[in-house]
Amino acid sequence: MISRLENYCLSLPGARAEFPFGPDPKVMKVGGKMFALLSGDGDAVSLKCDPAIAERLREQHAAVKPGYHLNKKHWNTIALDGTFTLSELTDMVRHSYDLVVSGLPKAERAKLK
Repeated sequence: MISRLENYCLSLPGARAEFPFGPDPKVMKVGGKMFALLSGDGDAVSLKCDPAIAERLREQHAAVKPGYHLNKKHWNTIALDGTFTLSELTDMVRHSYDLVVSGLPKAERAKLK
């Protein structure tokens, strides 16, 4: 599952993988900003999320926790335990990516189109 998520992340305009914290986690960035952290052992992904949606997901799913070592209001860590389908996870990745892109300077956003 984690390799499919990685491939999806890298298919998004301007996305790239980096390792700013060492060999783990793999950090997906756009415009120099993180939008996903993929655990090296493949058991979790951390994604930026609208705070209201993040809270709802945490209430509804045990697999969703506040972001591990991240801003707990804006990030969720999702256990890849089969709770969510690949389609649901890619929707979450896209939401994270879109949130980050919306915060980029206008010129940077224009380069991604």
